[in-house]
Amino acid sequence: MPTFIALLRGINVAGQKKVPMAALREVLTKSGLEQVRTYIQSGNVIFEANNKNTQQLAEDIHKSIKAYFGFEVPILIKTPTQLQQILDACPFPETQKQNSYFSLLYATPRQELIDEVSTIKYPNETVSITKNCIYFYCSAGYGRTKYNNNFFERKLNVTATARNYKTMVKLLSLSQ
Repeated sequence: MPTFIALLRGINVAGQKKVPMAALREVLTKSGLEQVRTYIQSGNVIFEANNKNTQQLAEDIHKSIKAYFGFEVPILIKTPTQLQQILDACPFPETQKQNSYFSLLYATPRQELIDEVSTIKYPNETVSITKNCIYFYCSAGYGRTKYNNNFFERKLNVTATARNYKTMVKLLSLSQ
């Protein structure tokens, strides 16, 4: 049975959209997913499913969360292979890559918006935008960056969810 990784956007942040991981695992298991595991409180779910249609899986998870928790949560589904490809495509040198952030895109941004955002530069911050991920590195740390997930969503007019390098590596490890 294939393994998938669901990335939930915006849960358990600043007391908003509280989703206990034990309850989430139970809800998703009852919805028909198998071997449901979560990683940290920020909305990372590894599971197995017979259905290989990631769009349908995302919709089913979305409906289950809305029905149980009562609010909307954007869901992005990736296979381990897709997540590995995103990690491998990081354009930064290894020392920067290990301190980078990956903003995974729910849709491909329009090229003119990518071009426009690519002209915005901040000191000590580097960004590379692809069709499915924004790679960004800031030497001062994510808490001080001018670039953040909300910035990219506004500028590119797409939904995105950010994960750091360590989380990406851990999700891949847990999906093996």
